Amino acid sequence: MPVIDEQNKKILNTIQVDFPIHSRPYKIIADKLGLSEDELIQRITQMKQEMLIRRIGGNFSPDRLGYHSTLCAARVPKDKLTLFTTTVNSYSGVTHNYKRDHDFNIWFTFIAASVDIIEDSLKQISKATGVETILNLPATRVFKISANFKL
Repeated sequence: MPVIDEQNKKILNTIQVDFPIHSRPYKIIADKLGLSEDELIQRITQMKQEMLIRRIGGNFSPDRLGYHSTLCAARVPKDKLTLFTTTVNSYSGVTHNYKRDHDFNIWFTFIAASVDIIEDSLKQISKATGVETILNLPATRVFKISANFKL
């Protein structure tokens, strides 16, 4: 596992809660942290390569934008874990994907413009992976909490 130095901790703490909406957000963050823009981008690129950062993007309330979201749970045999998670992660509507110590061992969230798109995508995932048991647990009420990980 990669070692996170103090400068990277400051970067991670900042970009989780204070990412500027600006034509040059990395310049603003770099100035705030006493770095050059190039150094900040290099550090973030390295952390992405090391999988310390999965993605940088906005968080939106799907329902307020006319989208639908669901929590999915799947019962995936060990020999199909890599195929299944790679297949699930290839869908742009998947925002989280976690392995759990449970009979339903893979959980992921899926957001799409319609319920039909979600249902069709889950069928495609099942067909492509041979995993038949995928629960579709649509959101009926959305609670947004801030999940920040102070380092």
